[in-house]
Amino acid sequence: MENQTVWRNDKEHSRLGFTVTHMMINDIVGQFNNFDLAVTASKADFSDASFELSAEINSVFTSSEGRDEDLRGPNFFDAVKYPTLNFKSTAIKESGKNSYKVTGNLSMHGYTKEIIVDFIYRGTMFNPNSKKITSGFQVLATLKRSDFKVGLILPFDGLKDDVLIKMDGEFPKE
Repeated sequence: MENQTVWRNDKEHSRLGFTVTHMMINDIVGQFNNFDLAVTASKADFSDASFELSAEINSVFTSSEGRDEDLRGPNFFDAVKYPTLNFKSTAIKESGKNSYKVTGNLSMHGYTKEIIVDFIYRGTMFNPNSKKITSGFQVLATLKRSDFKVGLILPFDGLKDDVLIKMDGEFPKE
């Protein structure tokens, strides 16, 4: 068996974002400014990768201070009771060239649910600035707020249940 290598997101070149439709006519985007994602693999194509993610709820940012406070509060994420969201992979399956379906458990707002995310390996190169071998990854998923009881789910509340998650990042080799 080959040696395991750990790759961690470069905080200056990584983003964990989300998009949700508001009033059924506009997409609101936000992100978690403080998150850590470790990718562990022994194969160069990441086909055996495992993932561990942790994001601080208090770092949610949508460019609206009032909305951010509401998201951190008991109406949505309830950061006092549930300060982090966490994901840990349990399986990976190739779905195309350099793309995979990753199954894992997402814990958020006191609930844990198995989800499947799309993982795209975008390449590896030497970063001349950091002087480190760095890989690029993208992760895409669609979650339902109702699965984690985040926010009110009413047919007329104007906030869609589906939330698109998109993480893009550069990951230096440790």
